[in-house]
Amino acid sequence: MKKILNILPVVFLFVFFACNSNTEPGKTETTEASTAGGQEAVKDDLSQKDVVKIAVGSKDHTTLVAALKQAEYVDDLSNAGPFTVFAPTNDAFNKLPAGTVEGLMKDDKKADLQNILEYHVAVGVYKTENMQDGQVINMANLDNITLSVKDGKVMVNGNANIVATIPASNGVIYVVDAVLLPPAKK
Repeated sequence: MKKILNILPVVFLFVFFACNSNTEPGKTETTEASTAGGQEAVKDDLSQKDVVKIAVGSKDHTTLVAALKQAEYVDDLSNAGPFTVFAPTNDAFNKLPAGTVEGLMKDDKKADLQNILEYHVAVGVYKTENMQDGQVINMANLDNITLSVKDGKVMVNGNANIVATIPASNGVIYVVDAVLLPPAKK
């Protein structure tokens, strides 16, 4: 009994300090992380980067990153996925007719920009070693792309070559040398 009486003050102090906080009664504590935005706001320099963080870090994808921001898709592609992203380079965007990119970046063309960007993203991970000639993949905008595989090289829709593969924490990025344009809606 005497041992219990000796331990009680220690337990009381432990509980008191554990339950005591620096906030005033009735107020909740907020942290910068809880108010900073979605998954893209998480700072993590140790883990593998997601598809957006990889694109942001690439000097060859500044146009794609600007388009993702304009379309408000940064949060979406920062989520868990998994995604397969066909990421056109700046040079690929430069191959489009003059004024196309600038026109798509206007607020009144946001839906068109979103449709084009969605045509570059598939839900799921499609690995090159499993890709087959003639394979059809349904994209996020619900249109399909068709793959051509010849001598180990993969082409999308007969005009965009996969020039690099970059694994990401939430999928895979295939760098392509042309912008994929979705078929006209019927």
